[in-house]
Amino acid sequence: MKLFILSDIHGSEEQCQKVLKIFSKSKADYLVILGDILYHGPRNPLPASYNPQAVYELLNPYSDQIIAVRGNCDSEVDQMVLEFSISDDYTFLALKGRLVYLSHGHIYNPETLPPGFDSGDVFLFGHIHLPLAERVNDYYLGNPGSITFPKENFPSSYGILSDESFVIYDLDEKPIKELVF
Repeated sequence: MKLFILSDIHGSEEQCQKVLKIFSKSKADYLVILGDILYHGPRNPLPASYNPQAVYELLNPYSDQIIAVRGNCDSEVDQMVLEFSISDDYTFLALKGRLVYLSHGHIYNPETLPPGFDSGDVFLFGHIHLPLAERVNDYYLGNPGSITFPKENFPSSYGILSDESFVIYDLDEKPIKELVF
């Protein structure tokens, strides 16, 4: 299985369009969104091309391919227009004999792992807007960064999770970081 992982769209139509073009070319099985989809949040500036309505109109046609979790900027009102669920604080799936936990990162994060998390598992989260791909003790951590508000001079980025690795790419499809399982 191949998963296309992104986080922190924050209502940017332009960035959403760019990443959906890459997703369509990627041949990934699912588009995983780690929260903060439509709203920019009170601590962030308005993103370029801020248009939450356009973002949900862009995403909804992919609803049967989207796995998403709720971010700290997502709300019940957002769920009313999105045709895929964003109600869970975390979810998990099986990937080649290991569990992959998905969360935004504001509730469950590297310091507070989700219930049931165990050695060999993978934890993917957003929220911090920084790409991360590393092994910690006996488990794996990954963060695709942010497509709209990257921090610490990183470019806008997304990740690809496969059975063997988690690779983070910039929007020019150049690898930034890689974690091999």
